[in-house]
Amino acid sequence: MPARPLADVQTLSLFGPEAPRAFGPGAVLLRGFATPTSDALMDAVEAVAAAAPPRRMSTPGGKPMSAAITCCGAVGWVTDRKGYRYTDRDPSSGRPWPPMPASFADVASRAAAHAGYVDFTPDACLVNHYAPGARMTLHRDEDEEDLDQPIVSISLGLPATFLFGGPTRRDRAVRLLLTHGDVVVWGGPSRLFYHGVLPVPEGRHPRLGPLRVNLTFRKAR
Repeated sequence: MPARPLADVQTLSLFGPEAPRAFGPGAVLLRGFATPTSDALMDAVEAVAAAAPPRRMSTPGGKPMSAAITCCGAVGWVTDRKGYRYTDRDPSSGRPWPPMPASFADVASRAAAHAGYVDFTPDACLVNHYAPGARMTLHRDEDEEDLDQPIVSISLGLPATFLFGGPTRRDRAVRLLLTHGDVVVWGGPSRLFYHGVLPVPEGRHPRLGPLRVNLTFRKAR
């Protein structure tokens, strides 16, 4: 039987900042958790993008991705005709990925601990840039060597609807409206659940303008 959603957007949005709310087995929403440090995070996003500009990578089948992606940390995630994988260098420049900013690592570790995952130390951060209309189809994060570690995802800028399904693509997905500063963390039983993002609506953030930035932290190696 398809998995049924545990709650809807309206229910989840009633809880205040940093109030953990489960939306799946091992999956937690931290509403507004990153808001107090969002200025430092946006500064770091700009520094990472200057060192390694975001680009629309292509899937192994040759289809351009909707969001523009860059990375920071010891390794970065890439996709092209050779497949999905982590590399220690930016294939566009041949240089190592920018180091992970201290502000990134700090909030990711604190959010993971707040969600019940202690001692999370990410070595990779995908910095996804979504213009209005950009989306992320249902997928699961399975290229990491250590699947016992959670995923931490931070939203900045424009709001977007996050889809969180189940172990198969057919499972019905929970819909979470994520706004600036919201964090979702998932691991354990839901570590390999399918998830995605609906097309980002038109809008303008006071600092980022017509853009949603998503920071996705992983322990890849």
